[in-house]
Amino acid sequence: MKDKKHFDVIIAGGSYSGLAAAMALGRALRNVLVIDSGLPCNRQTPHSHNFLTQDGKPPEEIASLARKQVSVYETVEFLNDLAIHGIKTENGFKIQTKSGKSFGAKKLIFATGIKDTMPAIQGFAECWGISVLHCPYCHGYEVRGNSTGILGNGDTGFELAKLISNWTNDITLFTQGKANFTSEQTAALLRHNITLVEKEIQKIEQTNGRIETIVLNDDSEMKLKTLYARLPFKQHCSIPEQLNCTLTEDGYIETDPMQKTNIHGIFACGDNTGRMRTVANAVSMGTTAGMMVNKEMIEEDFQT
Repeated sequence: MKDKKHFDVIIAGGSYSGLAAAMALGRALRNVLVIDSGLPCNRQTPHSHNFLTQDGKPPEEIASLARKQVSVYETVEFLNDLAIHGIKTENGFKIQTKSGKSFGAKKLIFATGIKDTMPAIQGFAECWGISVLHCPYCHGYEVRGNSTGILGNGDTGFELAKLISNWTNDITLFTQGKANFTSEQTAALLRHNITLVEKEIQKIEQTNGRIETIVLNDDSEMKLKTLYARLPFKQHCSIPEQLNCTLTEDGYIETDPMQKTNIHGIFACGDNTGRMRTVANAVSMGTTAGMMVNKEMIEEDFQT
């Protein structure tokens, strides 16, 4: 990249949402720096779905084409690094990277995603995004009718079981201990032939991320092909909190419909702002963020 220290906009995160924001800003003639460490959350996922014109393509193939297209816009620059610290300055913001570089910008966009917290189940992480899934809208069609497990309990487990029943009738709900459902929920699960297992999963036997056998803590085994789970998470990047951006009760960066945070000049988009973890949604939010940042800068220029 060029030896430049100040930009109109710095985008932290260069996956689908960050790239979409960069394209919108590049087309608006803004000087943009995209800082990305190259570790997207879906890097293990073989294929992406539910994105028109890109259905079934590997995620990296989509991202690679996106980077190539964004690179056409000469005012957009890329840095392979990790943004780790941010401060408010007189002219906007200053971002420091893991390698020790510092850059200034009038506006910030955080498209940094979230980091899933994997349970202490042997083999789980290896299967994540391949046969252990978070979203039936992204992958449910490909595993329709499979013998399917759900990792969950209480209201969350019940709602996930209801959702997955749209794609398969062969469901086992693993509660990882004593089931915590209301009598009405239990009756509904049994009425839909959803098997409840209160034993804990000890490990997942798998090959190349494909589930073969679920081993329970009493060493009994169950054959499954697919497991769904909604995992706890933390923000991948702590800078929004450093800059006093508000988080929701669920831990997402709070934004308005225009992707603005509560801090003037800071926007956020993609997985770090809500549950809709799809490529299509990330692109939509990123495009909105880019356009709204440009609009805000135009409005400010006309006030001076």
